[in-house]
Amino acid sequence: MTEQPPAWQPTACILCECNCGIVVQVEGRTLARIRGDKDHPASRGYTCNKALRLDHYQNNRNRLTSPMRRRPDGSFEEVDWDTAISEIADGFADVAATHGGDKILYYGGGGQGNHLGGAYSGAFLKALGSHYRSNALAQEKTGEHWVDAHFYGNHTRGEFEHAEVSVFVGKNPWMSQSFPRARVVLNEIAKDPARSMIVIDPVLTDTAKMADFHLRVRPGSDAWCLAALAGVLVQENLCDESFLVAHVTGVEPVRAVLAEVPVAEYARRCGVDEELLRAAARRIGTAGSVAVFEDLGVQQSPNSTLCSYLNKMLWILTGNFAKPGSQHLHSSFAPLFRPGGVGRTPVTGAPVIGGLMPSNVVPEEILTDHPDRFRALIVESSNPAHSVADSAAVRRAFAELELLVVIDVTMTETARLAHYVLPAASQFEKVEATFFNLEFPRNTFHLRHPLLEPLEGTLPEPEIWARLMRALGVVDEAELAPLRRAAGQGRDEFTAAFLQAVGANPGLAKVLPFVLYETLGPNLPDGLSGAAALWGLAQKAAMTYPDAVRRAGHADGNALFDAILAGRSGVTFTVHEYEDDFSLISHPDRRIAIEMPEMLADICALATAPTALTTAEFPVVLSAGERRAYTANDIMRDPSWRQRDADGALRVSVEDAAAWGLVDGGRAVITTAAGRAEATVEISEAMLPGHVALPNGFGVDFPGEDGTARTPGVAPNGLTSSAWRDAYAGTPWHKHVPARVEPAPAVPGVDGLVAAGR
Repeated sequence: MTEQPPAWQPTACILCECNCGIVVQVEGRTLARIRGDKDHPASRGYTCNKALRLDHYQNNRNRLTSPMRRRPDGSFEEVDWDTAISEIADGFADVAATHGGDKILYYGGGGQGNHLGGAYSGAFLKALGSHYRSNALAQEKTGEHWVDAHFYGNHTRGEFEHAEVSVFVGKNPWMSQSFPRARVVLNEIAKDPARSMIVIDPVLTDTAKMADFHLRVRPGSDAWCLAALAGVLVQENLCDESFLVAHVTGVEPVRAVLAEVPVAEYARRCGVDEELLRAAARRIGTAGSVAVFEDLGVQQSPNSTLCSYLNKMLWILTGNFAKPGSQHLHSSFAPLFRPGGVGRTPVTGAPVIGGLMPSNVVPEEILTDHPDRFRALIVESSNPAHSVADSAAVRRAFAELELLVVIDVTMTETARLAHYVLPAASQFEKVEATFFNLEFPRNTFHLRHPLLEPLEGTLPEPEIWARLMRALGVVDEAELAPLRRAAGQGRDEFTAAFLQAVGANPGLAKVLPFVLYETLGPNLPDGLSGAAALWGLAQKAAMTYPDAVRRAGHADGNALFDAILAGRSGVTFTVHEYEDDFSLISHPDRRIAIEMPEMLADICALATAPTALTTAEFPVVLSAGERRAYTANDIMRDPSWRQRDADGALRVSVEDAAAWGLVDGGRAVITTAAGRAEATVEISEAMLPGHVALPNGFGVDFPGEDGTARTPGVAPNGLTSSAWRDAYAGTPWHKHVPARVEPAPAVPGVDGLVAAGR
């Protein structure tokens, strides 16, 4: 009898925010075969090459299988779960009692595609009185979020699949994806003579090669380019006046500033031919639909918040909102940012935007004798000792903490600094989901069922947080008992019991995820107890977007929750109509408010501001953390997944290589104000003179077959400075680091390949 092959099981890729649906054949504990899931409502069978290598994440020699406790000598010892949970809960309770719960900082809330743990962390933190958070979004998106909150109180996403003109600002979606079926959509745009693609980027990226207009700005000069584009729209009367009258406030102050932009001078300053720039602006101003995407190329460079403001002018001034192929607001299953204005951190007074403090200031908030400094830190599914600017300063700061706890699947660079490390189940060994639900008019949510049992000794994050909550003893078991009984009787009975319980004790709502996990969780299908927190989010979505949820086929919140549990390839949870865009604006008048005095002042200041931030000592701009075909986030620690660029080459221009005496495949030393590193050289026509790039995802160690750790490539944030950051959001300038590049000293009797460690 012929043995049947393993069944294909739906799940998702976890390497970028798209979280494309995939199907997997499991053999033993191996993800043996992987392909795109045609039933996934967003990705529809699409995936890039990176998803096919996910077994390198799932099965690697770095996995943790026991809680670890640091000894006084700095080494680690294994301890049992009960001991670890008890000591950690007591430790945080002591910090809260002695210094106040607000001296406990939380870093994380979800790695790529790994968000349910973050949903449960809130109960523990609120029980302690902790409310300061940071994570990777605070290195990228908080400036854009601040502008979005002022404009319309929500987040927009371009509908590139149907856009006549697509504009990518500091964005290379061929490599970084970030919207469904990115490469398919890019190819469709490139092949259609009626559509156009505009790319603003100093690098000749894969996307730029496909573009009709490549505005190849000098590194760091994007603001001048964007101001000039917006200036042309105003000065050549390309604005949609009827749209502005009907739907936008604050137009005249903005128009007055943009009318004075010296387009020719700004084109010269950003290095783009004036006629090319004007032609691109005219294409935007006369198109039937325009969609815009900004990303890390500008969000981690000088004037990042100003660039966010200016690129939104391209679609607002031209009325490209609430119609097919344009920019849209969208539903959210769970907010990535907290509502509210800008707060301040306790020591440095740095901005807290959307509930997130800048990652850059974390060391400064610890390395001080200020009485309000952070004393303890929890890190979940993140690696700030590697990913935050000036890694050396981060490591010094973490060494000063009274308590540092890391929850992760491997012994990361951050975990090695911890007092306790708790081993989490992998993203394929537990129920998981992502809250990057950003599409319009159809938005999707994908609950991923576990493919494997958790590796022995590990626990899913919801269970870790629940054990910590139980150790604190903040919820009376008697209050949970009625909810447990009701959960076994049905959704309607549980809903009624829940409303009654919260009405009698509003404090339960503050620890809602824990309450749901303890009561509803045990009554969910096997392996899905961690999905209990989604019940509350499903209720909220149904109340917030009732018509859109019903259009998607869900009668109410309970029906939506049950559909999520059953939908192995994901579900569409909202279906909006285009006119709904205006109802998603949170301002009472449902209009877009574009006057921001700070931003208008900054536009005026561009006239005298320097476009170059380099110096005689550091004359080159280093982009630290470029995305390439074989780079991903830190969870892909096993370097054998890479089929090319195994050492993470430093890309330099043809002109610079000749001037500096570098050869392709040779070695170079990169020096910045923060550090020094050596890398393999790749000479590339994609780079402008004076601009070099290192990839992301390198500089993490991994044990070889003999147990000896090797660390391929350069850890880019050993070269970045936390002091170089945006004035408004505090986001770091990872993509604009002043540097010096020189040939590496020759090693007598050793050729370059051996010296590189190959």
